[in-house]
Amino acid sequence: MIHRFKKKSLDKVERVAIRATRFIGSTESLLIHTFLFILSFMLYFWGVPLDEILLVVTTIVSLEAIYLSIFIQMTVNRQARKLHAVALDVEDIQEDIDEIQKDVDEIQEDVEEIQEEDELEEKEEKEDEEILERIENTMGKLIEEVIELKRQHQEIKNKN
Repeated sequence: MIHRFKKKSLDKVERVAIRATRFIGSTESLLIHTFLFILSFMLYFWGVPLDEILLVVTTIVSLEAIYLSIFIQMTVNRQARKLHAVALDVEDIQEDIDEIQKDVDEIQEDVEEIQEEDELEEKEEKEDEEILERIENTMGKLIEEVIELKRQHQEIKNKN
């Protein structure tokens, strides 16, 4: 419970710091600061002693510089956390890419094996076709010889 309260309050402070740094880095902030500096030095013409004006302006500028440096450091720290998170994501992505590359290599090996098997099957089919063609040729010759033998046998039979 206390940890959650601390986190919520830190989140609020961080959001304020982010908004403050955005505002301070804007054109509006530059115009407001310029106006306030001019206004503060114009107080001299209304009878405020220059020493007092310089004391107040110097004090305000010093305090503002302290807060600005804190806000800037908070922003830098926030960006560093984001960069660290991105770096971790990049590492995870790199690991995924390495795994995908391994898978692609394995698939490539499988494709090569399939191609080799296909080539072997084609070679075997050609050999089978050649054997069948030789068998058909041989069978054709045998049939012709059988027919010739029958004809000769018939002639011999007819002569007798």
